[in-house]
Amino acid sequence: MKVLRRPLLLFDGDCAFCRLWVERWRRSSGDSVDYASSQQRGAEFPDVAPDVFERTVVLVDVDGCVYQGANAVLRALASSGHGRLLTAYQRLPGFAPAAELAYRVVAANRGLASSVTRLLLPASRARYLLTRRCFLAGLGLVYLAAFVSLWVQVHVLLGSSGIAPADELLQRSAAAVPGPMHWWRWPTLMWLWPGDISLHLLCAGGVVAALMMVGGRALVAASTVAWLLYLSLFTVGGVFLSFQWDILLLEAGVLAPFLALGWRAGRAPARAALLLYRLLLFKLMFMSGVVKLLADDPAWWNLSALDFHYWTQPLPPWTAWYADKLPAVVQRASTALMFAIELLLPFALLAGRRGRQLAAAGFALFMVAIAFTGNYGFFNLLTLVLCLPLLDDPALDRLLPARVAGLLRGPPGDGVAAAPGAGAVSAAARMAGLAALLLLAALSLGHMTGRLLGYAALPPALRATMTTLSPLHLAGGYGLFARMTRQRIEIVVEGSLDGRQWKAYEFRYKPGDPARRPAFVAPHMPRLDWQMWFAALGDYRHNPWLTAFMRRLLQGSPAVMGLLGDDPFDGRAPRYLRALRYDYHFSPGGDDDAWWRREPRGLYAPVMERR
Repeated sequence: MKVLRRPLLLFDGDCAFCRLWVERWRRSSGDSVDYASSQQRGAEFPDVAPDVFERTVVLVDVDGCVYQGANAVLRALASSGHGRLLTAYQRLPGFAPAAELAYRVVAANRGLASSVTRLLLPASRARYLLTRRCFLAGLGLVYLAAFVSLWVQVHVLLGSSGIAPADELLQRSAAAVPGPMHWWRWPTLMWLWPGDISLHLLCAGGVVAALMMVGGRALVAASTVAWLLYLSLFTVGGVFLSFQWDILLLEAGVLAPFLALGWRAGRAPARAALLLYRLLLFKLMFMSGVVKLLADDPAWWNLSALDFHYWTQPLPPWTAWYADKLPAVVQRASTALMFAIELLLPFALLAGRRGRQLAAAGFALFMVAIAFTGNYGFFNLLTLVLCLPLLDDPALDRLLPARVAGLLRGPPGDGVAAAPGAGAVSAAARMAGLAALLLLAALSLGHMTGRLLGYAALPPALRATMTTLSPLHLAGGYGLFARMTRQRIEIVVEGSLDGRQWKAYEFRYKPGDPARRPAFVAPHMPRLDWQMWFAALGDYRHNPWLTAFMRRLLQGSPAVMGLLGDDPFDGRAPRYLRALRYDYHFSPGGDDDAWWRREPRGLYAPVMERR
């Protein structure tokens, strides 16, 4: 038999499953083992019958010994420093026959095994390293926008002298659920150190973690910290952090550490993590279309929703004024195209690489169009980032400038040698990570199914799990603008020193003065302005935060004034305060210089007086 310099593993070159695994073993063993197909070099070993090569892999050692099946695989891996399994094979009673039985079962079902392998194990290193890096950097940018945007207003919204103090929420929560269980019901680090300083520290820590993600530093730790800090703020944020994109960021963020695993060591991203991000994007887009039809709003069924969407949306920019003037045929065609993108294009994710690229392009253009005519905080940016897992490295190489791709490609590499036992720990970590990802997949599918068929249709065990884990917001159901508003009621807050002359408080971003041009503000999320839009849809008695906000104005709170556009009383606190309702509509244009037309609709809330 031919003398070899290194062990040689021979495999069936016609078997796609064999080629898939051999490529992974080759990356693990490096130069310590040679690999070749039996079609190429099998004839060099006449002592091995040709039909053996068809049934199993064969390892020819340097001493001429020949091994087959699981024994051959484990010896090849042992040659590259992964010898624990071979030791178990040789010494642990029952391990060897069990390993050989498992090998024969897999070999007899190669097609199924190949599908499972592609589903659960990391994708090809050459195809998704850049994808992972771009996605985590993009998610870091979203976190950065979210934390910075919240930081500049968190003291006013949630501080001890703010509109909805977080400390008061924690006190009520602790009283409602005494003992350590309130930690689980309201998961926030503020339990450790309540107070205004904690709010700022959470935001500051989030900014640091986000910058680390953008810079590619300690990605597993940074993405975990960013998620934990945002969850802590979300938990105490009440109505001011109750938007769907806040929950979407938490669901996207909890997956990020799993995607980042192996980055430091240069390992490929977990295929399961990529698939869960694709599932999240599918759920977001598809459910956004489905809820519009399930709501039974005639505006969606007759394609007339855009006739009033542009001027009734929460914070329209000036471009929405022009979009509102487009011909009716364009508005209806745009609505039909929206349904095609939300209901049909998600299924392109199942159509292979080209289908995913088509879906990414369609979703991206859709988000750009929405961002061009609306202010939705970091939602559009986050959805664009969620499109990245649909693209592989070759696709990104074509989209990104070569210099940018070169800076992003590949992990930094710290030259730290793996510690003894790292392989076993890594394997255990991967198994735990896979179990966690399967749980997240079940939760995500459960929410989507629950929105479609009702949560009562779910298995009781799944419903119980979803209820137990709901405080962590690991998954959610989505669907924006299920029902269209056909009227824009704005709340105009006015103050008076004497009860006779009233002056209006101008907000920075929401409509007020009809002559003021609507502005772009995204990705900043002016949460007070947004909540004013929601408050106008209902009754002041259902919005106690609004009464608290007006009380702060009566007190002349400088912090609250910092969120408004101007102070009509130059630092003096008014004695009286009232909230009026106005019916707003885009102006028709022509010779009218105003952007809005408005008509008074009476008081929204009773007049308040400072005693």
